[in-house]
Amino acid sequence: MKPKVLMFGWEFPPHNSGGLGTACFGLTRALSGDADVVFVLPKKAEVNSDFVKMVFANEHSISVRHVDTLLYPYVTEEKYGEERHLYTDQVYGFSLMEEVKRYARKAADIARKAKCDVIHAHDWLAYSAGIEAKKATGKPLIVHVHATEFDRTGGNGVNQLVYDIERKGMEAADAVIAVSQWTKNIIVNHYGISPDKITVVHNGIDINDFKILPSRVQALKDAGNKIVLFVGRITMQKGPDYFIRAATRVLEFRPNTIFLVSGSGDMEREMIRLAASKGISDKIFFVGFLRGDDLDSVYQSADLYVMPSISEPFGITPLEALANGTPVLISRQSGVSEVLSHALKADFWDIDDTADKIISTLDNKCLHDSLKENGMRELDKNAWVVAARKCLSVYKRLIIETV
Repeated sequence: MKPKVLMFGWEFPPHNSGGLGTACFGLTRALSGDADVVFVLPKKAEVNSDFVKMVFANEHSISVRHVDTLLYPYVTEEKYGEERHLYTDQVYGFSLMEEVKRYARKAADIARKAKCDVIHAHDWLAYSAGIEAKKATGKPLIVHVHATEFDRTGGNGVNQLVYDIERKGMEAADAVIAVSQWTKNIIVNHYGISPDKITVVHNGIDINDFKILPSRVQALKDAGNKIVLFVGRITMQKGPDYFIRAATRVLEFRPNTIFLVSGSGDMEREMIRLAASKGISDKIFFVGFLRGDDLDSVYQSADLYVMPSISEPFGITPLEALANGTPVLISRQSGVSEVLSHALKADFWDIDDTADKIISTLDNKCLHDSLKENGMRELDKNAWVVAARKCLSVYKRLIIETV
């Protein structure tokens, strides 16, 4: 019999702004044949709308419910305050933490009506909702850690309120899922959670989602340029400043190189100013936040994808790059480095090593092709169905334990 899963998340394609939504979609789709999933999703809706239920026609066993709230992925206290001032109604919380609590109360109401076997909460904004759902139903709770405060801040202190919610969620959970051993180590060392309570479930990719597309930057290639790509939120965690510094070093030796940056975030202006101060603005192209075919086309046009993250719990973008036939250079400080053997790796802070490996890949066709072909072969063992099986085993174990 299929387990019934009440899942709380924060974004879902096509309305996603980062890897969390991609991960939630990939996992739930892979689970759909073996579990009935109700996915609860925050949404800024009309105040008189309690929640809207949407069932995807091609995903018959996954239903998505939207709850009226101002919460959205990667929101900060400052950003929430800016959004909240646009509303005169008294429905929404006056602070981010008040809104988290309000959403948790809504989640409890949904849980009481849902006949679920397990509750699965993704990332810190959903942990309070998961706890309240557990209290309302008595069903076991799983918290899925996609990132921690130590990742988001790059190790430069933490928001104590967020940390407290993360720790409370992990302590209240019957099981914790970490997206990598890197993340599991942080949970054990910084949150005091027993390693026996934590299961590592690496994120995945569905290779069949990708197809060959026409290049959107062919003119740059025709002019004799090599293309190096950065994709991600432009935040401290992702190491965008290290990308610019490495680009500066590469351009000293390979001036016919263009560096594309796809994404948006609070460090975008700083990234632009740094490129200007280094005198390489004409070699750095900011293409904005891309999704779907636009993003895949840029992946396919690149000669190398670089992920210089300071602390990356997993990192789905290298898998996306490989699925599009592009070799990758990734930070050793990442979860995805645990599952990719045929990828170049460097410490995020080692600009010289990063630059050397970029130049070697651009200059050496045999190295480029070997990384591309062998990297693509690794994707089968990193499919979402593998992650789904591991989650199912956690569900079944908890269901048996609570009978």
